[in-house]
Amino acid sequence: MGALLAPDILVMLDESPELIAAETEELHPADLADVAEAMPFEEIPRFLAALPKDRAASVLEYIDEEVRANLLEAMSPEQAAELVSAMTPDERADVLEELDEEHAEDIVEEMPAEARRETEQLRRYEPDTAGGLMTTEFVSEPASTSVEEALRKVRVIARSGRREAMHAIYTTDADGRLAGVLSLRELLAAPEGALLTDVAWSEVQSVSPFADREEVARVITNYDLVVVPVVSESNHVIGVITVDDVIDAIQEEQTEDVQKFGGMEALDEPYMQIGFFNMLKKRGGWLSVLLISEMFTTSAMQHFDGELKKVAALILFVPLVMSSGGNSGSQATSLITRAMALREITLGDWWRVALRELPTGLALGSILGLIGVVRITLWQRLGIFDYDPHWQLIAATIGLSLVGIVTFGSLAGSMLPFLLRRLGFDPASASAPFVATLVDVTGLVIYFSVALLVLGGTLL
Repeated sequence: MGALLAPDILVMLDESPELIAAETEELHPADLADVAEAMPFEEIPRFLAALPKDRAASVLEYIDEEVRANLLEAMSPEQAAELVSAMTPDERADVLEELDEEHAEDIVEEMPAEARRETEQLRRYEPDTAGGLMTTEFVSEPASTSVEEALRKVRVIARSGRREAMHAIYTTDADGRLAGVLSLRELLAAPEGALLTDVAWSEVQSVSPFADREEVARVITNYDLVVVPVVSESNHVIGVITVDDVIDAIQEEQTEDVQKFGGMEALDEPYMQIGFFNMLKKRGGWLSVLLISEMFTTSAMQHFDGELKKVAALILFVPLVMSSGGNSGSQATSLITRAMALREITLGDWWRVALRELPTGLALGSILGLIGVVRITLWQRLGIFDYDPHWQLIAATIGLSLVGIVTFGSLAGSMLPFLLRRLGFDPASASAPFVATLVDVTGLVIYFSVALLVLGGTLL
């Protein structure tokens, strides 16, 4: 859609830029952002300048982060400040985080006093905390305010364009502390002559400005909220977080976890925007650690070199037993890390998890072991491959090894997230490659130890 409209908009910019605002009035800001991105970069400032300031600010919120950063850095601090000041406070703070620190400070200095105060307040908090997600636009009234007076003030706020503020009305006590909450619908339905204290809910779910974004997401999800207030230690409302910002935060959090599960550091930029050397740094470190860890696999095989030379068939099943252990460990790690993120389990539940994974690992190992035994038996009986006159012992070795390796993989994979959380690390760091590497080494030791027990005195 953006690509289709862009040529028409460019013609209008040259012939009658004053008509652009009227011609695009019905389009959503997200659609106009697509139009802007389809234009040559040097034409985007002209397009934004042809729109009303508030409209241009809304469009800027939806423009691609890299394009937006380049636009603001190409503008003078005065021009950028005029545009950024018209954005909602939370979006304003996010945009400034994308810019070079020096240029961001220059823009803040050129902002009107009120916008500058709001922005500096929000920039004090880390981006992944409640304070970094919140906006300072909200409606708060004393609990003793009448319904009619509150409605009159809400209408004034609605006409000012403060759309973030319209989700809920918060009531305060005589000291300005949070006392209750009611939705706009509840305010409209309130009986005439009533006070806000008569119709507001006294039980209000809130979060600290230092709460992690996962905690914010949990509160909004558990209580089916569209907005949650952020309160100070003294229980004064300092901002609110709307559900759309939480959705963005959840997406970022899940992206980080997926990247960590893949065996790398989380990217701090979109894939197509991250630099070559930064990409190498993010991926190379973990790959190097995993390679060094896998060297222990070589050491384990060298230790059992004599046994491998005596029973060459053992080496045929090394990939099978290693992958089975790594897969079971990765499964367990993924399940436990996700359960931790959803607060389904805590650190104190480690022993319950261990008691649950032990029989699960034994059962899964038995299933895989049986499949391995059947496979060897079929290949031997059908003449596809001749393992050895003592092929039954080799089949038993594979079956018992898989039971032990899968059980160990399940236990190790489920306990690693607990260990990392106890040490203060993100459980997602117990990535699938890391668990697989750990189980590879121990799996070989289990495999060859079982082989010595089963084949000792016959083939070994």
